[in-house]
Amino acid sequence: MTALAVVNQKGGVGKTTVVLGLAAVAARRGHSVVVVDLDPQANATSGLGVWHPELTVDAALAADDPGALSRVVRAGGWGTDLLDVPPRIAPSSPALAQREPQLANDPIGAQDRLAVALQGLTADLVLIDCPPSLGLLTINALFAADRVAVVTEPGAWAVDGVDQILRNIGRIAQRRNGPPELAGIVVNRLARTRDGRYWDEQILNAHPTLAIRPAIRLRAAVAEAAAQSLPITALQRPGAAEAVSEFESVLDLVWPEGAPSAAAPGPPASADAPEPVIDLSDARQTGPVGFPPSVEATGVAHVGAAHGEL
Repeated sequence: MTALAVVNQKGGVGKTTVVLGLAAVAARRGHSVVVVDLDPQANATSGLGVWHPELTVDAALAADDPGALSRVVRAGGWGTDLLDVPPRIAPSSPALAQREPQLANDPIGAQDRLAVALQGLTADLVLIDCPPSLGLLTINALFAADRVAVVTEPGAWAVDGVDQILRNIGRIAQRRNGPPELAGIVVNRLARTRDGRYWDEQILNAHPTLAIRPAIRLRAAVAEAAAQSLPITALQRPGAAEAVSEFESVLDLVWPEGAPSAAAPGPPASADAPEPVIDLSDARQTGPVGFPPSVEATGVAHVGAAHGEL
């Protein structure tokens, strides 16, 4: 099981949109997916077609009990008529906003309640949708995650927030002595405008080894799928197929274990076959990577050491 946290301290960049898009394409490939909605706004919960759940992730965090999340996870509203293996959901509700100050009163387990609750959960991929802040809910996600994807949009204020969240991820990785591994920066809602192209180029220039290509373009189909609580893979309208392709490409980079090539090994290599040549000249196409030099200069521990980036 891989737990992937989707984060940014800034709101309005489309973290939930990315979580739902990744969940849809991973489920379409037949993977078992659980979405953990850690945002009190509960947009991932409603996006998966769940309304007014009786048990929420708040109960799992309150229990402080190994495996508590398994008692909360339930089927979502995306049925088998839409996907053969629909994602499940650990739903949220506005009540979760009250849990954060209560966690602050726990001097021992405030940071790892979610990690404890995740124990024993069975899934191929767990996607954690984080709130737009670096409070204890997001910190719990980062302490529970194996990997983290930073979502931003190509705009001035959103780009400024990327360096901040990278530094904070690095601090947590230092305390955890390694994880979470940085999967990269997902540029979301890239419009076909001069301004959009400019800020996208700024992200690429500032973080050349972290910015994931392709970006997720601004499309009405993505917004429509979310508004109808449907997976983007089920929508039949212009732009939907292109959006699915983009989400699949991003999924392959942030979770390479789930890529079709990873699931289906090829024929054994011949003893006389030459050694394959691996081109690492463009790290944006190689999956999870380490922190950029700007973060290295701060003395923060690197997250991608296992990938030979250091």
